[in-house]
Amino acid sequence: MNPEDLYQAMFRRKSVRNYHYSNLSRETLEEIESCLLKLTPLDPHIKTEFRVVSGDQIKTRMMKRAPHYLLAFSEKREGHLVNVGFMLQQMDLYLSWRGIGTCWQGIPQPKKSALATSTLGYDILLTMGKAQETLHRECVEEFKRMALEDITDIQGADDILEPVRLAPSSINSQPWHITGSPELMHFYCRKLNPMKSYLLGRFNQIDMGIALCHLKLSAEHQGKEVEFLKDEAASKIGPEGYYYVDSVGLRD
Repeated sequence: MNPEDLYQAMFRRKSVRNYHYSNLSRETLEEIESCLLKLTPLDPHIKTEFRVVSGDQIKTRMMKRAPHYLLAFSEKREGHLVNVGFMLQQMDLYLSWRGIGTCWQGIPQPKKSALATSTLGYDILLTMGKAQETLHRECVEEFKRMALEDITDIQGADDILEPVRLAPSSINSQPWHITGSPELMHFYCRKLNPMKSYLLGRFNQIDMGIALCHLKLSAEHQGKEVEFLKDEAASKIGPEGYYYVDSVGLRD
């Protein structure tokens, strides 16, 4: 799993919702299982497990069925959803680069047989299989995303932050806002009213992990050293309507 391949995948990746019903080969599935053991966590203290299961182990709830599903499990500790988003997005990008379609989905739910594959709590899944539609975007203009100035007030870091702008999110909600400087970036998540929070709150935390994954890959591509840290001051003075998630230090 080459970080440069993951970086390049960010500019072409798309959510795939239509799949061929044929299964991936045994060799491909074994390769995927091997890569799952190499994912980099945002918080190494949170236990996580990832499982590949077949389509018949998922309640699709009116969503189109995929031949395979990649389930994420973790212990329920503070930040576990952000951590899962950070880790599983690495796999999402790898599979896209590998020519395998994926899509983050929150509506389908694992059956008891799938939940029994881990002793940890279930968080989210990715669909996975051979795409029966266009696998990749042809250009950045095909992304339907907010402008960079709508998600950050940092000047002089457009090259690093552009991949964050392109990150996928639940119903394309793009809940992130980034403040600070090119050397120290603070990530905040949009606050929701009680109804929206019930529907999207946990998914937006996963979204923040996805955005942080894109930031890390992008910064490292630019030759930066990346350090994730909690900034007490930033946690108290964030933009109105947002709550603090994490800070990222960048060094040459």
